[in-house]
Amino acid sequence: MSSEHEWTGVPGAPIRVFLVDDQQMVRAGFRMLVDSQDDMVVVGDAGDGGEALQQLAVTAADVVLMDVRMPRMDGVEATRRLLARPEAPRVIVLTTFDLDEYAFAAIRAGASAFLLKDATPPDLLGAIRAVHRGDAVVAPSTTRRLLDHFAALPEPGSAATDDRLAALTEREREVLMLVAQGRTNPEIAADLVVAETTVKTHVGRILAKTGSRDRVQLVVLAYETGLVSA
Repeated sequence: MSSEHEWTGVPGAPIRVFLVDDQQMVRAGFRMLVDSQDDMVVVGDAGDGGEALQQLAVTAADVVLMDVRMPRMDGVEATRRLLARPEAPRVIVLTTFDLDEYAFAAIRAGASAFLLKDATPPDLLGAIRAVHRGDAVVAPSTTRRLLDHFAALPEPGSAATDDRLAALTEREREVLMLVAQGRTNPEIAADLVVAETTVKTHVGRILAKTGSRDRVQLVVLAYETGLVSA
């Protein structure tokens, strides 16, 4: 069973980061930043999605920093194809624009998070570590953008009839609703008056039952199915 903290890397090994951006100077800047960290190493880079897919077929990586707007093959299609592979790395999509349809499409394709390219170095490095652990919490700013995005969409169908939620218990649906509101595990535990370990167990089961990779995917699922509304 998948768990919220599932990780299949080697304990103590550096996080293997792969960079995808059509601007060479951007890749060089990210490489300098990542390689300056004791717990990270850049294992490769590519200038577009097609090249990234080719290299990642023969290069092991844990986290991919993926630009969304690139020539030939954009980051959305590259993310979709990459995450269809077994043992796929986690993907953080990078965008220049705060409300970018490409970024939301990439998250639907399976990306674990998105960041603005002008994010501070600590924010970027923190996102890499969190996504690598598999227990990243959706940041309030990201949640707000997701809410704004879903508010502009047509009303979804009934959550009661959506097959993706059929296997969830009532308590698991309740936890999913709170996750979708951007609440952390300690906050959910306080709301439901249960232990934090119980919440982690619920989240792990929700991830496994819905086939979701992480909390970002759970937020998208909750809004797409109409379990919660913007």
